[in-house]
Amino acid sequence: MNDAPVKEQRVTKQRVAINAALDTLDDFVSTQVLHRLLHEQDIRVSLATTYRILASMADEGVVDTLRNGEGETLYRRCSATSHHHHLLCRNCGKTVEVEAPAVESWAASIAKANGFTQVQHTVEIYGLCPECSAAQQKGA
Repeated sequence: MNDAPVKEQRVTKQRVAINAALDTLDDFVSTQVLHRLLHEQDIRVSLATTYRILASMADEGVVDTLRNGEGETLYRRCSATSHHHHLLCRNCGKTVEVEAPAVESWAASIAKANGFTQVQHTVEIYGLCPECSAAQQKGA
């Protein structure tokens, strides 16, 4: 666990706008897509500022992050309050938050066996959601 003091963020109109935009989205979104959505709503925030604010929100635990198949970081307002993982549809991007106690135990035991401390981990499981699986089977 990191015991460093949490840096308090200034509440700027850009940060408020990004917060509000994230509240309207159900799925993960890239910085570029969020930036485009803001501009479509006539909200002017630079792409660099959007990146910076999302990164700080991720550091604060306000948003969840994951990397898509191309390695791009995606963001979403997180509904879970505890550590969790994600199932992610490779086709439509639908995500499901899951708790995985077996993964937590495994990660802790592997870290301990190798003398690691202050361990963090991320697990994303990629597949096809039920709707995309059904659509794929119909098309086959």
